[in-house]
Amino acid sequence: MPGSLVERLAELPDPRSRHGRQYRLVGLLTLCLVAVMAGHTTPEAISQFGRLRPKRLGHALGFQNGNMPCANTIAGLLRKLDADHLDRIIGAWLGDRHPDGWDHIALDGKRLCGSRDGAVPGTHLLAAYAPQASGVIAQMTVEATTNEHQAALRLLDVLPPLGGSVVTGDAIFTHADVCAKVLHKGGDYILYAKGNQSELRRDIETAFAAESGGFSPLGSGTVG
Repeated sequence: MPGSLVERLAELPDPRSRHGRQYRLVGLLTLCLVAVMAGHTTPEAISQFGRLRPKRLGHALGFQNGNMPCANTIAGLLRKLDADHLDRIIGAWLGDRHPDGWDHIALDGKRLCGSRDGAVPGTHLLAAYAPQASGVIAQMTVEATTNEHQAALRLLDVLPPLGGSVVTGDAIFTHADVCAKVLHKGGDYILYAKGNQSELRRDIETAFAAESGGFSPLGSGTVG
């Protein structure tokens, strides 16, 4: 039987100093998860959400005396957390519940809403979205020194085996190494070929061009 998300979250290393850990890591992460699901997405809102709940929730989360953390405690943890590792853990938990894999995985890059700070560009993420899960099964940050093509290679590495899955994406992912990695992991792919990829488009058109003439059981390509 698949384990709970809380059990999976316990696998995440605690990035905080050993001194002054007043709140359990799993408890803090669970509080954040529940609060975000309820629409509270900032440290201040998460803390307020917790403090408005009965004390028994704090006890259930393993907090001393049932007291909830302040916004600074939550913000400090989120700044130090390895977001890519957390994404992999959540993806693994989703995978536990779909042992037969995903029929369709869509690669999609985006800027995180509200993450831009003046001249500093917003956080750029590449996500693997599975319609069966109605959500993202894995994602990672696209660093400023790289691009979505290179990030896709790393993202495919952390996905489970792709047997039975079709990976889709736009033309930025239409590269031989991306296609080879999908095939190596047992999947198939459907990717766009844009007008500026003229040689590739010609190869595709040639491969799908219908043979002239009718069908012949003798294999001549014509009906005599």
